[in-house]
Amino acid sequence: MIYFSELQGKKVKTEDSIAVGKLDDLIFLASETPSVTKLVVRGLLKEKLTIPSTYLKRINGDIIITKDYVTSNLEENELHLVKNLLDKQIIDLKGNKIVRVNDVALQDKNELYIAGVDVGILGILRWLKIESILNHLLNVFNINLTSQFLSWGDIQPLELVRGKVKLRKKEERLQRIRPEDLADYLEKTNVTNVGKFLRILNEKRAAEVIEKLNLNYQAALFRHYKPDQAAKLISLIEPDDAVDILLSLSSRRREDIVKSLPEEDRRKLGHLMKYSTTPIGNLLTTEFISVLPDNLVREVIDNVKKETPDLALLNNIYVVNKQNQLIGVFNLHELLLQNLDTPVYRFMLQNVIVLQLTTPVEIALHRMIKYDLQSLPVIDKNKVILGMVTSLKITQMVLEKNQ
Repeated sequence: MIYFSELQGKKVKTEDSIAVGKLDDLIFLASETPSVTKLVVRGLLKEKLTIPSTYLKRINGDIIITKDYVTSNLEENELHLVKNLLDKQIIDLKGNKIVRVNDVALQDKNELYIAGVDVGILGILRWLKIESILNHLLNVFNINLTSQFLSWGDIQPLELVRGKVKLRKKEERLQRIRPEDLADYLEKTNVTNVGKFLRILNEKRAAEVIEKLNLNYQAALFRHYKPDQAAKLISLIEPDDAVDILLSLSSRRREDIVKSLPEEDRRKLGHLMKYSTTPIGNLLTTEFISVLPDNLVREVIDNVKKETPDLALLNNIYVVNKQNQLIGVFNLHELLLQNLDTPVYRFMLQNVIVLQLTTPVEIALHRMIKYDLQSLPVIDKNKVILGMVTSLKITQMVLEKNQ
């Protein structure tokens, strides 16, 4: 087995020792057996040469090709290893989780093909050229690092849904991955690819994933779906969440979808949507604490001590990424149970109950009662946290409306 980290940058020469350049990338056929079809070589003048693998003679200290080689272009169902696979997030179908590719393993039996990927620390150490040194040091203490290898059949690269490349059907395995993980994974691509991916899943599972997407993706998907298809999915989504999606669409599009719903669903959602005239933004407060996922418990506690005197209410602490997108939440009790050196991503709750600016106050109150919450965060269409709303303010507004 050869790892790509050991090949990239190797000298490429013809069989009569004429220098061609250095290996920059590999092109492979996106199929059940992903054979390497072309070499991408950085030429002596820094130009890129795409050379079919049929001209490859052998790999030893250098990469040797035949002297009569010619260049070619990328063809249908071909992808770049570096651009489309290396350092990308993939679905580990065997482990039911999202992981990152740190290196790519190749087999050289009659032809060169991708055997799988390394998602462990050894894949990183191999690129840094310190794998053997570190292994030698650890062996002194009887510690052995092993490669976290996933075979090609056990992964689902997101990049393989791009262009005309068909996604391999692994529906039964995809069903076991958490909907929120799939949603985060899919948000790293475009809406067209999200639609392709969701078609692999059954309708119930697709609806669960759609619920976890940000509102921009939800709205874009439902703008593309035919009304009857959109209605089927809407009927499988929790009514409160379905209302948020429908209210993000144009009135004409919304009416087309609602008309295609079964009578009972149409009546239920129509009843909820009539409350949408009251903007949740009027109840918004920015008096909340947010932290990064890598913040340690001790850092969060210090932050709470500094901020609490200025806050009227502090039930939950929100976790955001560097783009200020909401990715988790935890309460003070959970915080105090942790070791001081624990990063918050290890215990935060990822499945956050949220409100949109268009969410009717009656639905907001229903969510608070249903999940026994005293406050809820408000996010925009890109999952950026705007503030929070308390149950007290929500209840007061509902009572005033009904007096």
